[in-house]
Amino acid sequence: MQRELLLSLIVIFAPIGSGILLFFIPKKVKYVREALTLIVSACALGAALLIFLGKQLDFALPLFRIGEFSLNFKLLSTPLNTFLLLFLTGFGFLISLYSLKYMAENNRAKEYYIFLLTTIGCASAILLSDHLIIFLLFWEIVSVSLYFLITTGGPDARKGATKSLIMIAASDACLLLGIGILWFLNNNHSLIISEIMAEPLKMNSFLSYASFILMMIGAITKAGSMPFHTWIPAASKAAPAPVMALLPASLDKILGIYLLFILATRLFILSPAMEIVLMVIGALTIIVTVMMALIQHHLPKLLSYHAISQVGYMVLGIGTGTPLGMAGGLFHMLNNSIYKCCLFLCGGAVAHKTKTNNLEHLGGLARAMPITFIGCLIASLSIAGVPPFNGFVSKWLVYQGTIQQGSWFSIFFLILAMFGSALTLASFIKVLYSTFLGRTSKITKKVKKDVGITMQLPIIILSILCILFGVFYYQLPLKNFIIPSLANTEFAITKPEQITENWQAPLATAFIIGGIVIGLIIYLISRIKTKSRTESAFIGGEAMETEEARVPGTTFYNTIKAIKPLDALYKTQRRGWFDPYVLFGKGGRAFSKMLKVLHNGILPFYLAWALIGIGVLITLLIIF
Repeated sequence: MQRELLLSLIVIFAPIGSGILLFFIPKKVKYVREALTLIVSACALGAALLIFLGKQLDFALPLFRIGEFSLNFKLLSTPLNTFLLLFLTGFGFLISLYSLKYMAENNRAKEYYIFLLTTIGCASAILLSDHLIIFLLFWEIVSVSLYFLITTGGPDARKGATKSLIMIAASDACLLLGIGILWFLNNNHSLIISEIMAEPLKMNSFLSYASFILMMIGAITKAGSMPFHTWIPAASKAAPAPVMALLPASLDKILGIYLLFILATRLFILSPAMEIVLMVIGALTIIVTVMMALIQHHLPKLLSYHAISQVGYMVLGIGTGTPLGMAGGLFHMLNNSIYKCCLFLCGGAVAHKTKTNNLEHLGGLARAMPITFIGCLIASLSIAGVPPFNGFVSKWLVYQGTIQQGSWFSIFFLILAMFGSALTLASFIKVLYSTFLGRTSKITKKVKKDVGITMQLPIIILSILCILFGVFYYQLPLKNFIIPSLANTEFAITKPEQITENWQAPLATAFIIGGIVIGLIIYLISRIKTKSRTESAFIGGEAMETEEARVPGTTFYNTIKAIKPLDALYKTQRRGWFDPYVLFGKGGRAFSKMLKVLHNGILPFYLAWALIGIGVLITLLIIF
């Protein structure tokens, strides 16, 4: 156990300590911060791998006790948190590698690396923490680090960073209140997760529902589910690509869904009504946000809406309350982190070379940036749920879990989820055409080569994982990560063959590859027999300039906003009706105006209010 304890301290405090150390290294000292970040993130990944292989961590350090409340720095390894720790530190290492070149010209690179390391260390502590207060402490530090990481995008990023901090802080207040109610309700007044697991809280009272809902708000806000999702598109407008790839795309999804999962399986016994609530939230998140993604022209914002949409599948899977649904929700969390991180890195590579994120100004980059194009193609097919990539398998498990749920309305949720996948595919056809396959623009024709190897390598690794976790989905992720995570719960999968019997991925992959090869042969034969010529574009006999002849991939999608009744959806969204930040902001301004009216500076007015108050108090005293 001492070995695992030492490794856990390395994975938590080595990044945090190195981040503090970077405060004292002058900006003029070159390459030290980059080298330190890369080395420390690699060490954290190695330590996480050894913890995953060992699975023997159980450490508690009592800090203080007041009455029935005790605070312990308690770390515990489980099959769930150790596999998540492995991938969390893996994403941290890949982002560190990608950032070497991407952040080289950023004048706030020092702050970036400080908070990058802090985030990796504190996120690791969240996963290993077995005490809810220690969990919450590191949870808050990650939220603050997110704010500072977003602001490294420059002055334009401050608005999105502020919105992110306020929304997450408000949800964290709900999380704290929910934890307090949970402590009050459980029989032994414990905040240690492993102790509460022995006797999960039944949802049979108002306070038990309140506790779960408050903690659920903290979880789904961090993950980015409706209706607390709007901080992610706001942050994407100016945040650096590696920040979006690390936090909203991967780490925040892992942490948010991890919390939701332990709430639903370890801390509470969900009632059927709450399962329906989760399924409704999941289905609405899938369909509403993918509709918003369809009309976006700003690439990071489009990707951010898809990051939100994918959370819907995770919440829907957990809400089914079935073994297959739970497995699908966890597996989709992992898969989404992989391909979504890859997509944000591909988008960052495009922006790094072209200095724009506007899809209408892109096009024809496939030849100049082949590695980025192939990585984006694989990740796009994965997120759309196209076999044999990993996104298909996890979505398929969520579909199976929804059917297994057995209620009459589960078919409705299944249809929405499948329709969401179709819309996702349509959206990424736009991305691929507008960015890589269309005609070159004045901006993209200047791009002659792909990004450097330090930016290519993370894209390549993540793309390979999309393929491996799709083709060998049972042998690699399910057998080693997902099924063990469910083993000690009521959702344990006792018959793994029920997962593999309906989808033989290696055989299906062989047929898909065979079909592609046959199609290419037919295409090449047709090219030999067919003579073609190339003519310049013209209108009314007048030749057009190359730039005028370009048809952006966004043209068709612009018409979607005018389709009824979808136009009402988009108008509602523009007014901020789906945004709690806007709604509460309007309420706050109205309350502020009311206070201004009351505080008018006239003494007799204040005396009148005082007399009224005294009268109310006297009346209450007489009554009671």
